[in-house]
Amino acid sequence: MASATIKIFLAHGDPKRLRTAEISNWTGKAIAAPRSEFDSVLAREESQKSGVYFLTGIDPETGKSAVYIGEAESIRDRIKGHLDKDFWNHIALFISKDENLTKSHIRYLEGRLIEQARQASRAEVKNSQCSGARLPESDREDMEIFLEKLRQLLPVLGVEVLVPALANAASGTELELLSCEIKGLRASGHLTPNGIVVLAGSQAVLNERPSSQKYPWPINMRQKLKDEGILTVKTDHLLFAKDAEFSSPSAAAAVIHGGHANGLIAWKNKEGKTLKELESV
Repeated sequence: MASATIKIFLAHGDPKRLRTAEISNWTGKAIAAPRSEFDSVLAREESQKSGVYFLTGIDPETGKSAVYIGEAESIRDRIKGHLDKDFWNHIALFISKDENLTKSHIRYLEGRLIEQARQASRAEVKNSQCSGARLPESDREDMEIFLEKLRQLLPVLGVEVLVPALANAASGTELELLSCEIKGLRASGHLTPNGIVVLAGSQAVLNERPSSQKYPWPINMRQKLKDEGILTVKTDHLLFAKDAEFSSPSAAAAVIHGGHANGLIAWKNKEGKTLKELESV
């Protein structure tokens, strides 16, 4: 993505409450707020315009992140009908300040956004179907530019449903492969903007350390990964059947080691330098 200057306005001075966001030299504008300020969102002039919106939260049945992505010629009229959905606790909407978004434009945007959210696999997409729309080539290119700016703003507003769950390092940089070894087992991975990805084919110890009973997070995470089919049980070890992202090197190392581990020391590059040594360079 191209570099960007973002302007955020905190309507109440609180970064968690209603806020607006714009990117320099872009005709779009975003409004974001918690569900508790739904009425304030509806009262804004922007909500009367055509655009796309995101309802995000946690599915109460699965405990997983969830999102509903919609489009409307009048966002205010459409989102009133979503109050019966109990999963969402945050709303973000995007409109065009020059009012050039037609029905076909927003249907195209909705279709592409649903597609990208499903590909990212970061949240359960609540839409039952994907509408989309065909556009002339020039309009399609304009909407792809709109999409790029929208993708830049969403994470800034706390909505990461379009960020790939296994996000790569910054574009144009080479990924440095790291390894984490214990008891003859080896795991490989690389750092990402969100933490670290442990690659499929990596190994982890079969049994947890006795000390993990006192601090059971690694046990719980390993069981979760087993339930999701990411960690599979082999004769004398666990195997990562899929890539898995962790919030930190220590969290990944704890799962691999079967107990608390210092990721800055456990992960090393091909020259044998630890992350701690690499960060101190």
